[in-house]
Amino acid sequence: MDKEMNFFDLCVACGHAIGNVCKWFFNLLAEMCRLTYRLWWVVGLVVIMAIAAALYYTRESNLKFRFNAVAMLNGSSIQQFEQAYIPLKSPLTLPEDAAITPFVKKQEVTEITTFRVIDCLNDGVADYIDFKGKSSPTDTVKVQMQDRICLQFCVKQRNLELVPEIERAILAYLNANDALQKAYETYLPNLQSEADFNHRQALKLDSLTSNYYFYHPSSAQPMNYNGNGVNFYGDRRVRLFLQEIYDQQEHMEKLDQRLQLATAPITLENHFSINPSPVNGRIKYLVLFFLFGWIAGCALAAMIEQRKAIMEWLNK
Repeated sequence: MDKEMNFFDLCVACGHAIGNVCKWFFNLLAEMCRLTYRLWWVVGLVVIMAIAAALYYTRESNLKFRFNAVAMLNGSSIQQFEQAYIPLKSPLTLPEDAAITPFVKKQEVTEITTFRVIDCLNDGVADYIDFKGKSSPTDTVKVQMQDRICLQFCVKQRNLELVPEIERAILAYLNANDALQKAYETYLPNLQSEADFNHRQALKLDSLTSNYYFYHPSSAQPMNYNGNGVNFYGDRRVRLFLQEIYDQQEHMEKLDQRLQLATAPITLENHFSINPSPVNGRIKYLVLFFLFGWIAGCALAAMIEQRKAIMEWLNK
């Protein structure tokens, strides 16, 4: 009967496995260094070709930049928006008459995607964009906003002047979606009604400051309102309701701002802005291509050294 492995034995086995992997990697690195020394002209040639490819790929006109913008969903849900946004990610699913189709087919705009907008305080104000996709829909601390979403695409430097046209084409395509339009047609009258209601409530709240109140410390209602002409003994005061008025004014301003921005099913809080760090930065790609060239050069050098054995194996 096999002996059951305890936790200590498991840790020892894991340690041995990690040690063997590290030993294998060290031996592989040592062998690559020896190959580089023995056949330096082969490895060096491949590395030079890799560096030249990296310089060509990261030339100024070929640099790719990301553009981001936060879109407001006026009435539609995140699920409805993502369903309408899916065709933008592939030229095969876009209709031929869409304004964005030529840009996608010619690869003038690439990597079109979306990211969730996070509201940490749950106060309706966007705090940051979850570019790493680590937020959860059930998180109550980092709440995913349901009326905002971040749009992103990549454009090469030689096509930067096309960004305003791409922005208009994306918005035109999304705002022509039937599902988004129907949600917007329902949402806009409700938003207008809510804004009108808040304006009426602000006037009513402000009118309460014209009424007199009488302060009675011993009464159960120390700020009782004299509304029927009955005389009360006490200090006559005017209550200003300042905090309530300020809260109502802040809420009303947010509604009015939202109403002004809700001119279409999908609108942008700001135009697409560029991320100044290129996707294919020169330093990063020089390092990556150098490592790739070194590995490929060592593999080629090993094949050259073992060419006789390889030919014998192929002739079997």
